[in-house]
Amino acid sequence: MPERYLSAAEVRGIYDRYGPGLVACACSIVSDFALAEDIVQNVFLRALRGDVPAPGSPAAYFYRAVKNAALNYKRDHARETRLPANDHWLVHKGGDQAAVLTLHKGLAILAPEQRDIVILHHWSGFTFEEAAEALGISPNTAASRYRYAIGKLREHFQLSQKVRERVPSE
Repeated sequence: MPERYLSAAEVRGIYDRYGPGLVACACSIVSDFALAEDIVQNVFLRALRGDVPAPGSPAAYFYRAVKNAALNYKRDHARETRLPANDHWLVHKGGDQAAVLTLHKGLAILAPEQRDIVILHHWSGFTFEEAAEALGISPNTAASRYRYAIGKLREHFQLSQKVRERVPSE
């Protein structure tokens, strides 16, 4: 007998009935309402794609799935730390705070994958091969991400310089 999957109407009904409780469950783990909503949405999207055989107890299945997804997210992101916007974690050898601020802002606009390779290659001294191994990508991908990142940083610095030139000095 072939396995039965949940229909879109069944998934919608489960979401309508249990959605708020599932979001609360996820929020109790990740402590971020918007993130909890995203986790619940992803679990339900899997069900809508037909990746989930019809469970015997839909409520129990979805609570377990949401809890596991939230725990996985928390585990996978446990070491991430948001850097305060006004805190200087880079230091300019000559004490040029404007350059430090420009670099902070420039790094913040990069895609995380590009920022990672810039930090690993430039500040940590990793070769592209070493950085690629650390990031789980090919050395060519590491090198191209670095080139794109440096290009974006160069544009950011040029724009910042033009703005500084327009501002009258005191």
